Amino acid sequence: MYDVIIIGAGPAGISSALYVKRANLSVAVLYGGQSQLEKAHKIDNYYGFPDGISGADLYAAGIQQAKNLGIDVIQAEVTNMQMETPSGYTVTAAGTDYSASALILATGNKKLRPLIDGIVEFEGKGVSYCAICDGFFYRKKQVVVIGNGTFAVAEAAHLAHIAAGVTILTDGKDDAEVRAALSASEDPALQEKIAVDTRKVTKIAGTADGARVGSVQFAVADAAGSDTLPADGVFVALGSAGAADFAKKLGLALNGDSIAANEKMATNAPGVFSCGNANGGLLQVCKAVYEGGVAGLSAVDYVRALKKAQ
Repeated sequence: MYDVIIIGAGPAGISSALYVKRANLSVAVLYGGQSQLEKAHKIDNYYGFPDGISGADLYAAGIQQAKNLGIDVIQAEVTNMQMETPSGYTVTAAGTDYSASALILATGNKKLRPLIDGIVEFEGKGVSYCAICDGFFYRKKQVVVIGNGTFAVAEAAHLAHIAAGVTILTDGKDDAEVRAALSASEDPALQEKIAVDTRKVTKIAGTADGARVGSVQFAVADAAGSDTLPADGVFVALGSAGAADFAKKLGLALNGDSIAANEKMATNAPGVFSCGNANGGLLQVCKAVYEGGVAGLSAVDYVRALKKAQ
């Protein structure tokens, strides 16, 4: 068990980790997928680099700095997190559970909306972005999950224990990662409960009265000659989970798609802090580093108070 687990290895996450580690607490950084920073061709507005630096180089340097300090930096995509006790959290990444007294969310905000007709129209009317939040409403119903990665499989696995049927729609993309994740599941029954359809999705259609999601339409027909799949619910799980996804799993307050945090980077959940792009605002490295430092120090204060009270 760690004192603090940090999700995200960008400027905010690594800065948090440095402060936690230097306070002599145990800390792990979990990260997966490509950081927004890595995509930056050149950064020339950040202190200390007179000739600029590529986003990829700055990102790699931060991770190496953390490793040099003895911080556990683990590349594993986080698919779930939950509160176990009022003073403890469990984070699941690549099938392994990690526990900590405090969490710092520094994932950035990766919420992605597919360019599919009907997605926006039916948000809140059958289109959801959180299986744990809304899965209960689809008991014994037919649902689909749009995505082609391990995040989509994790959402589908949760729904498989609730819904009558679950189909992962890769929307025309390769299904290799989905197939591999299903095969690696410790629950073989999931391979039977979850179907995979690789056809390109063209539209989310409503019921006869247009009040809710009723079906998904494809660009081509299947072997039976149908280009429509009945569906009561559509869950979007593109890419890897981001700030808004994790916030909903933990019941955190949101400002739009960003996490609501106070000046100490504390959220409304005890021991959960958020920093960087996850909080919205100025999406710059300087802000991420500052908020990461504040979040790290706030987590240190929280864990020390927790230990003193025990």
